[in-house]
Amino acid sequence: MNVKLIVLVKQVPDTKNVTADAMKADGTVNRGALPAIFNPEDLNALEMALELKERFGGVITMITMGPPRAANVLREALYRGADRCILLTDRLLAGADTLATSYTLALAIKKIGKFDMVLCGRQAIDGDTAQIGPQVAEKIGVNQITYTEKIIDLADNKITISRILGRTRETIQTELPILITVPSSANQPRPFGAKLMMKYKKARTCLEVEQEIKNSSPTGGYASDIPEEEIDKKCKELSQKNLLIETWTAADLDAEPACLGLKGSPTKVKKVQSVVVSAVETKTVKPTEKGVRELFSELIEERTFG
Repeated sequence: MNVKLIVLVKQVPDTKNVTADAMKADGTVNRGALPAIFNPEDLNALEMALELKERFGGVITMITMGPPRAANVLREALYRGADRCILLTDRLLAGADTLATSYTLALAIKKIGKFDMVLCGRQAIDGDTAQIGPQVAEKIGVNQITYTEKIIDLADNKITISRILGRTRETIQTELPILITVPSSANQPRPFGAKLMMKYKKARTCLEVEQEIKNSSPTGGYASDIPEEEIDKKCKELSQKNLLIETWTAADLDAEPACLGLKGSPTKVKKVQSVVVSAVETKTVKPTEKGVRELFSELIEERTFG
């Protein structure tokens, strides 16, 4: 069938140990204060795309929006089996909320052209809004199915899926193209493939190529000292070997500047607090029959029970 799949992923700060230092004064995330990881549920979306590729054949195009270092999650996608990677990076995109982010991602999808399915994680752990998928679907004008746990069938330009809704499940069939969001319960993401790591370990963006050339320059790496021809040559070589991670800017997307980044984001974070839950007036109950009896006696005396 040769399905054309697009997967939206995000590099996010590891939010397990978030403090007030993780936020800037303007309410945006201070990404430098936390280690960066592949958004967990985006990995589930990628795994679902890989399973579809194995079942029906096809091509997987990855898109992420972020600073240059976000290329790391795209390399991880290549190590798992993705075919093409695109990094959307530009200072104009910084500080975007879900409205500005979905606008940018929608432009990128439209630039790619014809597709059968867009997949993304249910939500990102840094915002927990679950808004990007539905907003992108609206902007590109396709049907959407959220909380997709399983692709049952894909035939005759129709898809049948099973989605989870709390304690119930639904089976839905609709026509392609479509956007689906994927929860963590859908599957178990696969690890890197050893052969794929060997193949794509040298995959780079042109921005990374430029930085590497600067770092190796005997003059200290000033941009003016590096011929553009040298960067272009290296990028062309990577492209010929299918090792180039494409980089698109706001200009490449023909985007409206007023709709991008912080300027195009009506959502503002007023205040961030670090809440620490501490144990107060605790009592340890021994895991014995006597300990349990004493606990129940105390609960009855305090009229918690009875």
